[in-house]
Amino acid sequence: MLGSLPKSVTVFGSARIAEDNEYYVAARELGQQMAKLKIGVVTGGGPGVMEAANRGAFEAGGASIGLNIRLPHEQSTNPWVTQTETFNYFYTRKVMLSFAAEAYIYFPGGFGTLDEFFEIANLMATGKIERHIPIILYGSEYWQPLLGWMKRSLADRFEVISADEIKFFTLVDSIQDIIEIVRETKPRQIQPFEIEH
Repeated sequence: MLGSLPKSVTVFGSARIAEDNEYYVAARELGQQMAKLKIGVVTGGGPGVMEAANRGAFEAGGASIGLNIRLPHEQSTNPWVTQTETFNYFYTRKVMLSFAAEAYIYFPGGFGTLDEFFEIANLMATGKIERHIPIILYGSEYWQPLLGWMKRSLADRFEVISADEIKFFTLVDSIQDIIEIVRETKPRQIQPFEIEH
């Protein structure tokens, strides 16, 4: 399903953001713009930011993929997906969310979004994801304090990450900036999964 998309982005963000929230509005606009560029939108398939990005892509006639997770509350598949798959386990879902994207786009979110944020950062730091794939953080009011802490504490004071690893992230406050970054990103060469012996 994901390998069939010529080009796609994965959008992360809170399930708890309401339709009238500025981040919902922005994620919906992003979905619309990606669809116009024939770029598939992949999300966790739930409500909030995920719904907004799927909705924008759906409304503009684009590929709108939802990779959902079975949870006791908060997570039902939003009605704006053109294709969906539901997972029992977070780890398998996260593999699929990272599998084929030309860019990872993060809107504000809670524990789940931050878990996905650090997962992608770790995969990039360890060379499991190519370092040229953009990690785009939308909303400096939300993300700047975290990036500042990472630089001051993790990189400068404790030296548990390198200064170069802070450069994985691009902070933006404009959907147009995201569009320009994604437009210039080359499609990934997706290799089939192989079992190592």
